[in-house]
Amino acid sequence: MKRTGALFLAVFLLLSTLVLPGRAVDFPDVTPGSWYEAPVTALADAGALTGFPDGTFRPGATISWAEYVTIIARQAGLTTVPTSTSHWAAGYLQAALNAGWYDWDELPPDNVSGWDAPISRQLAVKVVMKALLPDARGNYSDWQPRISDFSALNGRYYDVTFAAYAAGVAQGDDRGQFRPAASLTRAEACALIHRAAQKANAAGGSDPVPVPTAPVESPVPSPAATVTGGVSKHGWLHVEGTQLTGEKGEAVALHGMSSHGLQWYGQYASKEAMAATAAYGANVYRVAMYTAEGGYLSDKSLADKAFAAVDAAIENDLYVILDWHILSDGNPQSNQEQAVEFFDRASKRYAQVPNVLYEICNEPNGGVTWTGNVKPYAQAVIPVIRANSPQSVILVGSPTWSQDLHQVQKSPLDFGNVMYTLHFYAGTHGQWLRDRVDAALKAGLPVFVSEWGTSRADGSGGVFLTESAQWLDFLDSRGISWCNWSLCDKGETSAALRPGAPSSGPWSEEQLSESGKFVFSRF
Repeated sequence: MKRTGALFLAVFLLLSTLVLPGRAVDFPDVTPGSWYEAPVTALADAGALTGFPDGTFRPGATISWAEYVTIIARQAGLTTVPTSTSHWAAGYLQAALNAGWYDWDELPPDNVSGWDAPISRQLAVKVVMKALLPDARGNYSDWQPRISDFSALNGRYYDVTFAAYAAGVAQGDDRGQFRPAASLTRAEACALIHRAAQKANAAGGSDPVPVPTAPVESPVPSPAATVTGGVSKHGWLHVEGTQLTGEKGEAVALHGMSSHGLQWYGQYASKEAMAATAAYGANVYRVAMYTAEGGYLSDKSLADKAFAAVDAAIENDLYVILDWHILSDGNPQSNQEQAVEFFDRASKRYAQVPNVLYEICNEPNGGVTWTGNVKPYAQAVIPVIRANSPQSVILVGSPTWSQDLHQVQKSPLDFGNVMYTLHFYAGTHGQWLRDRVDAALKAGLPVFVSEWGTSRADGSGGVFLTESAQWLDFLDSRGISWCNWSLCDKGETSAALRPGAPSSGPWSEEQLSESGKFVFSRF
């Protein structure tokens, strides 16, 4: 911790009869002349979609399964079928399933919560091609070499993806990547659907209308459709592109708590406390082992407390971050020898344990630089961990209390399964830092928010719930994992528990702080 300093997509997609034939919907947030204006307007004119209740279209919002399938169903003239489910899109989803646009295991008809989750690009391509261009074909040998991230594509979608590329419906980015597990924005989805509709019209004899395509370079990599769940569900984690990923290739989001310093609040890192946190839906716990301030450097027995906390997380099916928590000792090179010794011991102990992630420097500060201090330190520590536990994900901080991602962009580490941490406090850090995250993602840096708070950077002030919600919506829209500071009863607004709350849990509503209530609701 520093001492210095989207709402649910409630688009009802009103019945097409509410859109007057031949008349465009006037969306105030659809920029005239933008690459997506023509596709959005055409689909609205056709009665395939309307906007949100406030009249906006929200082109940059992530599109859900229900929204996407409903637009295509209306475009294709598919008739709804009766269902026993009250969800607004149930009739269209069942009709699409009956028509074979997707399979029951891809979106189970009883998984209503999944209907409002983001649809991945590979599934989006399958649905639109099955619906509008079912006879299209593409040759493996022609298109496989042109998709630079072909290895990330599920073999189940080879044929339909190659067909989409051959038809000009699917397009890669400037690096030739398809990003099959990533989601789509509403603007991207409309462009995809309209391209397919135009190709279908052309095949039927009508003249196609030129449709503008998205810019070759996207401003930010689209997020994957992330899922939650513990180690028993996802196994060993790894990094694909900018996304944390499970054993089966599924994009994973970790949401959980960080301990405070174990030397002060170690009782909240017990097995019982973690079980109570997991019961709220958390799937990760960060063990903050301070190096200074009465920490490991002066009391080596603190390592045993840290290992006990890691073991407690493992018993609760949680992923766990073992954090070398530098703070007052701001230059990680100051105690590099001790860090190497500690991580050698820890990675040997947990060499075959998929739960453990290693955070090798919490918050470098005090004028250190990435290339001069943090990167050389990481180059010394990471090989030690890799020698013992080659599969583990390693988290690396950056200068200025893990905020200087822009320094990392210029000279990233040459190791796989590495992510770069970002830390923020909602009452101190705002849009400028979110812009820095987007720039890092655009540059291909995987980002993990291993610490954030609802307070100001010093742990006080607030609670800043509006700003915190803005941050979490931002992280969720980009598939970024996070840990909140902190699970303890310290008398500061960033603490999740009120003073005197029991260490074991479960905690009543009265025992959770305002910060705790908010954060626990977001797991």
